[in-house]
Amino acid sequence: MKQKTVILYALGAILLWSTAGTAFKLSLKGMDFIQLLFIASTVAWIVLLTIVVLRKETHLLFQNPRQSLPRSMLLGFLNPFLYYLILLKAFSLLPAQIAQPLNYTWPVVLVLLSVPFLKHRLRWIELLAILISFAGVIVISSQGQNLFKTRINEPFGVFLAIVSSVVWASYWILNVKDKRPEMIKLTLNFFFGSLFTGILLFSVSSLPSFTISLIPAVYVGLTEMAIAFACWLTALENSPGSNARISNLVYISPFLALLFIHLILGEQIYWTTPAGLALIVAGILVQQLLPAKAH
Repeated sequence: MKQKTVILYALGAILLWSTAGTAFKLSLKGMDFIQLLFIASTVAWIVLLTIVVLRKETHLLFQNPRQSLPRSMLLGFLNPFLYYLILLKAFSLLPAQIAQPLNYTWPVVLVLLSVPFLKHRLRWIELLAILISFAGVIVISSQGQNLFKTRINEPFGVFLAIVSSVVWASYWILNVKDKRPEMIKLTLNFFFGSLFTGILLFSVSSLPSFTISLIPAVYVGLTEMAIAFACWLTALENSPGSNARISNLVYISPFLALLFIHLILGEQIYWTTPAGLALIVAGILVQQLLPAKAH
């Protein structure tokens, strides 16, 4: 695959991910966060299964089921079930411009979790990067107020948005250890995730009404959860020599998301949101781009 095509796949995924926060908010106007997750995750696994069928890889879904299915149940519990459950609850409590960038702290959390789980040695440059990103979290959480007299609005929502990044980082670590093809893992993860969400839905909620809010909910499953990941994985699989360059493109997404949030949802963007987001991304890039042997 040509490099230009690879870049287009990556940018397509980034564009779709950038619209997710806006679609979350539009859906939550007409349904609760559990209903939204059930619809989106169900749509996602059907789309992912369709992609697997078109690739003629369905036989891979059933390889070594005694090991693969329990693994997929665990991963599916973490993502999409627990991760999106926490994230969507945060979106129901916070402005989209606050919940979305706080969720991007997951690469920082990943560095911290890699110490106990992957026996990673924390370098001083990574500690500096964590402090920079943590400063960004504080700035975003101030929601436009005086940084030195900050009273956090909806602290539980802020807490949930950050916890969602912990869940995602945990999922990422376990997913890396699973050597099955990514599309196969995703399909099974979303199948089990939608199953768990369905059990929760019929236990504490109900199926949503047929309203216009169903459209952005289906959109979330179709794009943010399915097509975007398929495009992203295609880009990574076809750029083995430039994965770092492709991966760093993802940090365009939160800034582009703010544009959609402002134009479609009409949220007045606090100056602290892009400023804090810039600090979070700066911390991540410091950790990723400086020499691995820096001490």
